[in-house]
Amino acid sequence: MTPATLSPRRYRDLTILDLDAQRTLVIACDSAGAIGPKEADVVRVPGYVLGRFTARVALMEILAVGAWPVCIVNTLCVEPEPAGAAIREGVADEVRSLGIDPEKALTGSSEKNVPTIQSGIGVTVIGLAATTALLMGRLAAGDALALFGRPKVGTEVFLDDPEIVDLKTVRLLLDQPGIREIVPAGSRGILAEALDLAALYRLQINWRPGLPELDLRKSAGPATCILAAGDPAALETAGRRAGKPFCLLGTLEN
Repeated sequence: MTPATLSPRRYRDLTILDLDAQRTLVIACDSAGAIGPKEADVVRVPGYVLGRFTARVALMEILAVGAWPVCIVNTLCVEPEPAGAAIREGVADEVRSLGIDPEKALTGSSEKNVPTIQSGIGVTVIGLAATTALLMGRLAAGDALALFGRPKVGTEVFLDDPEIVDLKTVRLLLDQPGIREIVPAGSRGILAEALDLAALYRLQINWRPGLPELDLRKSAGPATCILAAGDPAALETAGRRAGKPFCLLGTLEN
């Protein structure tokens, strides 16, 4: 295989690269700026927390399409010690939560030349999937759309919040037959992600009347909630098992 035979394509926020007829690479990334422990940060949180949530978003995107992370790249815009070490440990612990050894799968770099007064981080995750197992292109008219978790951002976000989703939530959804697409919702908000998902399939959303009070346009920060689509009964079952806030948003229609 030569570089000329590889043809990357986009799917939502992901880059998809078919290696051959059986295997596909999926690439996702996330970043954060002015969030952390430094003096010029706007949202003050420990570096460890910053690392956990930034890694979580990219890992969640990879898992959500049915791929498995094989390499995590941690790009830090802070000094190696002490800020960089705390952020890296947060990234490493998020990777460990999947049973992946960060000593083998995690790489990265940090700023070693210029003093910094504000935090910045980027995380890129490369995943590998069996092409036939990808959760892409499977929705149809009549499928239901549901929300797991609640949109939260900035100072509303903390690690042990039972209202936000995590990697365990994604894995539970993946194990539920009948769920055909999973979309982490982030800074663009629930409405934008839902409309884009429907547009991918040239469908419209028939919103369920009497939805609970919920700001569909609010930023969901570091993917604090997830959209899932597929069989209504499968979504309801996952909703009971997830232990997170859950509601059916509507159905996809022609």
